[in-house]
Amino acid sequence: MPLRHCLLALSVAMAWGLNFVAISVALEHFPPLFLVALRFAVVAVPTVLFVPAPGVPLRWLLGYGCGFGIVQFLFLFWGMAVGMSTGLASLVLQASAPFTVLLGATVLRERISARQLVGILVAVGGLAVVGWYRAEIASVVPFLLTLAGAFGWAVGNICARQAKPSDPVRLMLWMCAVPPLPMLALALVVEGPTRIGISLTTLGTPGAWAALLGLAYTVLIAGVLGSGAWTWLLARHPAGVVAPFSMLVPVVGMTAAWLVLRETVAAWELLGGFLIVGGVLLGSTGRRGTTTSSPRVAPPVVPEPEVRGMRDR
Repeated sequence: MPLRHCLLALSVAMAWGLNFVAISVALEHFPPLFLVALRFAVVAVPTVLFVPAPGVPLRWLLGYGCGFGIVQFLFLFWGMAVGMSTGLASLVLQASAPFTVLLGATVLRERISARQLVGILVAVGGLAVVGWYRAEIASVVPFLLTLAGAFGWAVGNICARQAKPSDPVRLMLWMCAVPPLPMLALALVVEGPTRIGISLTTLGTPGAWAALLGLAYTVLIAGVLGSGAWTWLLARHPAGVVAPFSMLVPVVGMTAAWLVLRETVAAWELLGGFLIVGGVLLGSTGRRGTTTSSPRVAPPVVPEPEVRGMRDR
C-alpha cells in the first residue's frame, strides 16, 4: 500500500481504539440498551431519508443489522456497563476474527487452512487465559457478555459477505436502520421509561455533555468515518494487507484506557492479549510470497426480494 493509505489505515485503527474510551464515557450517563438505540438512530434517520438502499437481499441486510448492530453492541455495551474494563473490552472483541472463520467453515462450507486453524487455537487459548483470570478475581459475566458481542460481529460479517453489495458503504449505512426500534423496545422493557427519561432530561449537566461527545465520537468518527475509510481501503487492497492494521485496535484501546481512565492490566491478561492478537494475526495473513487479491467492488446481484431505495419507488 502507498504510505498515505497506510497512514489512513493506522488512523482508522487509532479511531477504533479510542472509541472504547468514548463508549465508556457515554455509558456513565446513558443506560446501555438505550445507548445502542441512540447510537444507530442518529445514523439511521438521515440514511433512510437521503441514501438510496443498497439493493441487496433483505434477509442479509437484516442479518447484518441484527448481528453487527444489535447483538454486538447490545452485549458489548452491557458487558462494559456491568464491569468489563474498557481496555480489555477492546481486546476480547478481537475474538470476532476466529468466530468469523469458524462460521464461514460451518455455515458457508469455506475451507480452513492449517495456518488459520493454528491461529484460531492460539486465539482461543488467549481467550481462555483471560476468562480464567477474570473468573479468579471477579465475575466472569462481563467477559462472557463481551465475547457474545464478538460473536455477533462475526455473524454480521458473514451476512455482509453473503449480501455481495455493489456499494459496501451504503450497506453499512442502511444496516444502521435495523437496530434502533428493537433496541428501543428492549430498553423500555429492561431499563424502564423512568431511567431513560432521566438520562434525557438531565442532558444539561456536565456529565451529560461528556456523554454526548462520547456518543458523537462513536457515531461519526468511529462509525461513519472509520468504517467508511476501512471499506474504502478494502476495496482497493487485498484483505490480507489491510486487515492486520486492526490488530492495533486493542493496543490503542488498552493504552488509552490506561492514560485516560487509569485502568491497569494484569500480567495474565497481557499474556492472553498477546495470544489473542497473535492468533488473529496468524490466521488472517497469508503465507509469505503469496498475493491475495480482492476485487475493488463486489459484483452486482439481482436479489429476490430486493431492498430498493425510496428514490426508486
